[in-house]
Amino acid sequence: MVPHLVTALTGSIGELEQRILDSMPAIERWFRLEWMEHTPPFYCAVDVRNAGYKLAPTDTDLFPRDWHLLTPAMLPLAVQAAMAAIEKICPEARNLLIVPQSRNTSPAYWRNIAQLQRIFHTAGLNVGIGSISPDVKERITVPLPDGESLQLEPALRTNGRLVLQDFDPCTILLNNPLRTGVPGILEELHTQFLLPPLHAAWATRRKNVHARCLEEIGRRFGKLIGVDHWLLAPLFDHRPQMDFSNSTDREALAEQVDALLTKIRRKHKEYGIKEKPFVVLKADDDNPALGTVSIREGKEVHNLYINAAIPATCDIFLQEGLATTPEGSDHLAANPVVYTIDRYVVGGFQRTETEGIPLTFAKPGASVPNRFYMYGVMGRLAMLAASYELEATDPNAEHYD
Repeated sequence: MVPHLVTALTGSIGELEQRILDSMPAIERWFRLEWMEHTPPFYCAVDVRNAGYKLAPTDTDLFPRDWHLLTPAMLPLAVQAAMAAIEKICPEARNLLIVPQSRNTSPAYWRNIAQLQRIFHTAGLNVGIGSISPDVKERITVPLPDGESLQLEPALRTNGRLVLQDFDPCTILLNNPLRTGVPGILEELHTQFLLPPLHAAWATRRKNVHARCLEEIGRRFGKLIGVDHWLLAPLFDHRPQMDFSNSTDREALAEQVDALLTKIRRKHKEYGIKEKPFVVLKADDDNPALGTVSIREGKEVHNLYINAAIPATCDIFLQEGLATTPEGSDHLAANPVVYTIDRYVVGGFQRTETEGIPLTFAKPGASVPNRFYMYGVMGRLAMLAASYELEATDPNAEHYD
C-alpha cells in the first residue's frame, strides 16, 4: 500500500485512473508475486507524468537525491522501509557508510545526505559519510542551511574493504551515479554489501534498456487491468553513436524522430487526443551536458545546438513527450516524483521548473481523490522495470537465451 497524499492535481479521475483504483486488490497481489521472483532496487526516485489522457513513468533514478523534500510525516514510512531493506540484506548490520557525489557541493545536496543519514540512523544503524574524492583528505564539517552540520570523511581502502578511519561498515550506500566510470576504490568489495550495485551506475546503465523493460512490464500490467499498455509507458527509440556534426547522422536521427511522431499520432487519433505530439531527446547514458531537448518535427534536429561538453559521438534516447497538466492543457504544471526504498513507496514531491514542492498527507475524510495511489503504482512499475533491467545487465549473473 502507499499513503494517501495531497497532490497538486485534484481534478476528476480519468478512466485509466479509475481502472487502477478499481483493480487495487489484483494490483497488490500482482506486485507481491513479482517481488517473490525479483529483487527491487535498494532505493529509487521515479518521475511520473500525468498528461490527462496518459499516466506513465518517464525517468527512474537509482541514486536518488532530494530526500530532504520528503516531509516529516513521510519519514516513518522511509524508516520502516529502510529497516525492512537492511534486515533482508544484512540482518546483523550495525554500520552503514553513505558515499555522496564528489562534485555536488550545493547546500540542498548536503541536506539530502543529512536526511538519508537521519533515516538510516533512526532505522537503528550507525551512519558515516565517506567521500571517494581525492580532494577530501581529512575530516570536513559541512554546514547545513538549518544551522546543523554533518561530518564528511575521506573513504579509505583497507584489507579489501571501504572504511573510514575509525568506522568499518558492513553496508555501503552509494548516492553517487558514477557517470564518468567506476573508481578502483569501489571495485571488488567482496566482503561488504554495495547498494546499489556498480552496474546500476550511469557508467554502464542505459535509458533504452530500462525503457524496454518498462514496456514489457507495461504490457503485462495493462493485460492485468484491461488497458492498452501505451497508456502506461512512453513510446521510445534509440540512436547509438550519434554525431551531431555529421549531416548524415542528423538526417538519420530526424527520420527516427518523424517515425516516432507517426506512432504517437496514430495513438492520438485512436484515442481522440487533440494535443500536438512531441519527442524528447536525452543522452542515453544520462549525460547532463546534453540536457533534455523537445522537438515536434524531425527537421528540428538540424538546428540543435550541442554543448561542447558532449562527446563527439553519443548515444541518443528518443522518448514520447508527455506534458504534465491538470487536464492535458498546455499550461505549466508540476510533475510528481515518487520515492521508494526496497519495494515500498515512502513519499514524494511535486517538481516544477524552479523548485520541488513537498507533498503532504491528506486529512482524514478528505474528498480529493487518492491520486498518489496511482502515482505510487507508476513508481512501482518503474521500480520493477529497474529490477528486470539490473538482472539483465548483471555481469555476474548467468543469462539464458
